[in-house]
Amino acid sequence: MKSLEGKVALITGAGSKRGIGHAIALRLAGEGADVVVTDRYTAPRSLFPGDEEWGGLDEIVGEIESLGRKALPVMADVSSSQEVDKAVAKAMEKFGKIDILVHCAGIGPPKDIPITGHTEEAWRTVLDTNLTGSFLVSRAVARSMRGRGQGGKIVLIASIAGTMGLPGRGAYCASKWGVIGLMKTMALELVKYDICVNAINPGPIISNIRDADFAKLQKELNITFEEAQEIEYQKYLTNIPMGRFGTAEEVADLALFLVSNQSSYITGETINISGGI
Repeated sequence: MKSLEGKVALITGAGSKRGIGHAIALRLAGEGADVVVTDRYTAPRSLFPGDEEWGGLDEIVGEIESLGRKALPVMADVSSSQEVDKAVAKAMEKFGKIDILVHCAGIGPPKDIPITGHTEEAWRTVLDTNLTGSFLVSRAVARSMRGRGQGGKIVLIASIAGTMGLPGRGAYCASKWGVIGLMKTMALELVKYDICVNAINPGPIISNIRDADFAKLQKELNITFEEAQEIEYQKYLTNIPMGRFGTAEEVADLALFLVSNQSSYITGETINISGGI
């Protein structure tokens, strides 16, 4: 019997081809879970060469079903309480329960914008998605879990940026520090309902979150997308003791541990997955 047989998982921010949410959805399905995959877009665009035909949520559903599990795609903007509540209601209507939440939805930081030059609009966009979105999704799912009385697992994807300051990334850092504080509070409030709440802090991971940065550099220097990626990656490598970027699949392995029975005595914790940063 697989470790998540009979469980239902809700994964937010799952639509990007090379995103952490996609990798986690497949990892949990491979361990026996039925999966609800949500994203703000049906098929978020990937700028990686070869990804032009990416089918987004519908393609992920096909991948999950090929593993012998059931899946449900739902479009939802996590910064909207109405859309979040509707997404959870659809999950409950199809599966009757949610045992696992892995909240991956989020946006990357506006690049190199000091606090003195930050606009209120840009600040609110990051906080509304990354922090308020974490609150809205967690609240809706926690209510469902508490009502069933069967416990549950909640994992929030925070960031290594939630443990330090990064010049030019004020809004992003603030949002991720907030996610960690939210997680620790929920862990204490929900422990009496046998709901474990933890957070993962990814460091530099190869994903779609920096696509816009790569595309901007590509245009500025008149180089290929791959060359722009390499230039950007090299900026980070000297600060990573392992000397490489992580993969979405490695984050998915950690998420699987945190939503399985192997982590039954862990709650209120943040775990870095950052190559030693």
